[in-house]
Amino acid sequence: MKMETLEDVFVDQLKDLHSAESQLVRSLPAMVKMCQSPELQQCLQEHLTVTERQRERLDKIGEMLRVKVTGKGCKAMKGLLEEGREAKEEFGKGPVRDSLVVAAAQRIEHYEIAAYGTARAMAQALGRDEVVNLLNQTLQEEGDADKLLTKVVFESVYPRIQAMDAMEDGARGRRKKGKGKEKGDEVAVGASVGDSRADRSIE
Repeated sequence: MKMETLEDVFVDQLKDLHSAESQLVRSLPAMVKMCQSPELQQCLQEHLTVTERQRERLDKIGEMLRVKVTGKGCKAMKGLLEEGREAKEEFGKGPVRDSLVVAAAQRIEHYEIAAYGTARAMAQALGRDEVVNLLNQTLQEEGDADKLLTKVVFESVYPRIQAMDAMEDGARGRRKKGKGKEKGDEVAVGASVGDSRADRSIE
């Protein structure tokens, strides 16, 4: 469809957002299964419910404007979700993969915050106050989700990675110490042999 007015552009933005939310609804269950952290799983599961509500809100806006908000594919969301799926291919289930899932989820949240902010600005310019209020609700939810992801990753995911790193460092230190001890034993044995030879030559 050729866009000639701000209204046309606004509706196009709504379609893009509807597609983004629909893709996210389909993908979030798989993201939940990718995670090990119970806290992260719960966070993503709860956001699935919120995302479904946000899509319904877009449907309501479409009804208010008497326009169709479906039928467009959001390429940006498709790419962001694909990046998130790469974590499953590169890492087994654990805190490292969890950290990548959070990274992907927060990039998604930031994209949605920007997209909804743009749509809200257009709605304001068009004098669609009721639509502005609905978009504000979604923006608040997206901001809350982003903050919750930050809280979860610092309280649940990063500490587990740091604990793993500390254990690995300790194991490396013990291996290094063990090798050093073995080398020292060899020197001591060599010295003992040499001493015995020296004793025999004196005799």
